[in-house]
Amino acid sequence: MANEYDYDDDYMQGEDEWDREQLLDPAWEKQQKKTFTAWCNSHLRKAGTQIENIEEDFRNGLKLMLLLEVISGEQLPKPDRGRMRFHKIANVNKALDFIAGKGVKLVSIGAEEIVDGNVKMTLGMIWTIILRFAIQDITVEELTAKEGLLLWCQRKTAPYKNVNVQNFHLSWKDGLAFCALIHRHRPELLDFYKLSRDNPLENLNTAFDVAEKHLDIPRMLDPEDMVNSVKPDERSVMAYVSSYYHAFSGAQQAETAANRICKVLKVNQENERLMEEYERLASDLLEWIRKTTPWLENRTTDNTLPGTQRKLDEFRDYRRKQKPPKLEDKARLENSFNTLQTRLRLSNRPAYLPTEGKMVSDISNAWGRMETAEKDFEDWLISELRRLERLDHLAQKFKHRCEIHEDWAEGKEDMLQSQDFKRCRLNDVKAMKKKHEAFESDLAAHQDRVEQIAAIAQELNALEYHDIVAVNKRCQLICEQWDRLGTLTASRRTALDEAESILEKIDSLHLEFAKRAAPFNNWLDGAKEDLLDMFIVHTTEEIQELFEAHEQFKSTLPEADKEFNAIMRLAQQAQSLSSSIGIASPENPYTTVNPQDISNKWGDVRQLVPQRDTVLSGEMAKQQKNERLRREFAQKANVVGPWIETQLDAVASITIQMKASLEDQLNKLHQYEKSVQQYKPHMDDLETINQEVQEAMIFENRYTHYTMETLRVGWEQLLTAIARNINEVENQILTRDSKGISEDQMNEFRASFNHFDKNRTRRLEPKEFKACLVSLGYNIREDKQGDADFQRIMSIVDPNHSGYVTFESFLDFMTRETADTDTAEQVMQSFKILAGDKPFITAQILRQELPPDQAEYCIQRMAPYSGRDSVPGALDYMSFSTALYGESDL
Repeated sequence: MANEYDYDDDYMQGEDEWDREQLLDPAWEKQQKKTFTAWCNSHLRKAGTQIENIEEDFRNGLKLMLLLEVISGEQLPKPDRGRMRFHKIANVNKALDFIAGKGVKLVSIGAEEIVDGNVKMTLGMIWTIILRFAIQDITVEELTAKEGLLLWCQRKTAPYKNVNVQNFHLSWKDGLAFCALIHRHRPELLDFYKLSRDNPLENLNTAFDVAEKHLDIPRMLDPEDMVNSVKPDERSVMAYVSSYYHAFSGAQQAETAANRICKVLKVNQENERLMEEYERLASDLLEWIRKTTPWLENRTTDNTLPGTQRKLDEFRDYRRKQKPPKLEDKARLENSFNTLQTRLRLSNRPAYLPTEGKMVSDISNAWGRMETAEKDFEDWLISELRRLERLDHLAQKFKHRCEIHEDWAEGKEDMLQSQDFKRCRLNDVKAMKKKHEAFESDLAAHQDRVEQIAAIAQELNALEYHDIVAVNKRCQLICEQWDRLGTLTASRRTALDEAESILEKIDSLHLEFAKRAAPFNNWLDGAKEDLLDMFIVHTTEEIQELFEAHEQFKSTLPEADKEFNAIMRLAQQAQSLSSSIGIASPENPYTTVNPQDISNKWGDVRQLVPQRDTVLSGEMAKQQKNERLRREFAQKANVVGPWIETQLDAVASITIQMKASLEDQLNKLHQYEKSVQQYKPHMDDLETINQEVQEAMIFENRYTHYTMETLRVGWEQLLTAIARNINEVENQILTRDSKGISEDQMNEFRASFNHFDKNRTRRLEPKEFKACLVSLGYNIREDKQGDADFQRIMSIVDPNHSGYVTFESFLDFMTRETADTDTAEQVMQSFKILAGDKPFITAQILRQELPPDQAEYCIQRMAPYSGRDSVPGALDYMSFSTALYGESDL
């Protein structure tokens, strides 16, 4: 496509090469100097200045740059203020560069000629400026600027029989054509039918006076020159006639301009309301996340099982009651953001950029961090419950073993410190020695129990048991007592060894009793301790192993019963021997264990066996109930999980179905949405079962790979996917309807996009996007120009340089290619029409031309105008128009 400012017609080519002609006709040169000087002053007066001599006053480039700023409404680079020749050339070059930047070819016009006062070059440059800024924009039935202006003059003067406009020189000599243009638009200003072509000078003066006085068009032509010239200068006449065109075409455009502004402002006001609503929703949701996340990240408890259970109840309340409404708010926020972005694209506005920290991605990241904290919090709670359960079990075990040891150690220090052997006979002393040996054996047997007590205390310290001070104190007392017992035992043995030389007799029967009773007694203590030992299991297999161990223990009871009877017979034999010689049965000197102790402990063991059977049976029933809960949860989860996955796949496939219309897709998505809501009771049933599972402290389930957490995440993903796809389809319908895109075109766009979207990611790589455009009929050449054209398109569809093109950007680009949209330049031109071609506008004009609410909207947002020609209350409509299509203050 050619540049819109390149002059392709023969006429414009001739104007670009004007300097190739010989010297200008002197008469024409004189006319051009007058006309061009007047034309320049008509604009320079807006800046409070003028020129007198066109070839002299533009030599330093300052007024030339000022002229371009006034007629273009743009700011040129800062001029050089020096008086040297190179300063002047620099200023003129800045002006020529600006003109060239507008797409105008400056053939053979250089800054040096302008600085040197070359009349021909200066007039050619001014004519180029007039063509670009006064004539080029004139379009009538798609004709060129000159032909369009000529056709406009012919149509406007057609009703006047004495006027026949065929060119821009001889057709205007009698002045009737000028008068006809004025009378056609402002008949009250002159009486055309009293004029005569025999009085050309009078006609020209009348037209020029009326135009200057009532139309604000300065005299650019000299009546005498027009009349006396064989052929008036065509350029001078075109420049002057173009002022008539601009003066009369503005009134017709005012209403259109006002309507355009109203339309643009209404769209902008609604978009700003949606932005403010988004900001409010985003702030509320982020504030809730900000308050909730620290609570989920808190890892402190009172270190007790009941306190941690209360924390778990609080977490369940958050999961069921507090989080679901906020999840709905998040989905509604994302849908609102997508709708707003679609509206901005449809109205040719830039994408909305929320306040820093409130992007949809920021909210999603914050939500993700909260959910990570939530998952970690739940894992920590379960781990903490297990730890505290383990702690409670260890504390009870520590207490039980301490009590057994303290019962055993009670009185042992007094016994070891006793001096009773000094008052006994030889046999008694020898018995005391044997008794002491048995005690030493018993002491060694208790070494393992003391070490176990210390090990349990150390583990309680490592797990930070809440009452660890009492545990450490008790453990310390036992260890200190154990050290004293060791010292006292060694001391007593030394004393007995010294007395052994005078003690000889030994009661073999008592000795045999002691040898057999001591290990049996230890076995009884161990058996009793095992039968009373507490346990914690989580599966039927674990309780079954305890059952088997207990059955194995019971299988040893007959052999133990034989040993018990044998030991008791030894005691009975000793009693019989004592009775046979008529003495009281002496105390067994070799052991502290007496037959009654053995009998009592054996009775205790026999009584504890059925009690242990009852405890194990109860635990088996509990684990069987837990197993039923596992199976019940797994049976339900193995149905719900695949159902959610199937629904997710079905929802994802809807939007890629090419045969279905957008309305059919939307209806189908709404059906899925209704189906999901009807399926909600199944999730509620699972939540109920899961609560029973958690209350039963069940942490693993081998019958299913689904957990309540994965099902919740899948359920939330399904709801979000349906809501997001509904929003996308609604936005596509909105795009199609607002842009006038047919259903076939939409299907063609989607078919082409989906064909190249092989991975169904809803986005295309640059190569895929280029192939897609080619498939739609775009001619993108395989050369540097083709690459440049494609990069320009990529800058439109991928302004953030993400490296891919989303379906929304693709659709926006295709609809933009097939539909008309407003632009900032159009809005700016509309304001310029309302302002009477001035670079500023006043509140009074806005209130006259626009509805009250939109007029006040503009007044509040327009910045004060600060140009040289500013008046009190002047407003800058140019920066306001640019801001409408630039970045929003919100």
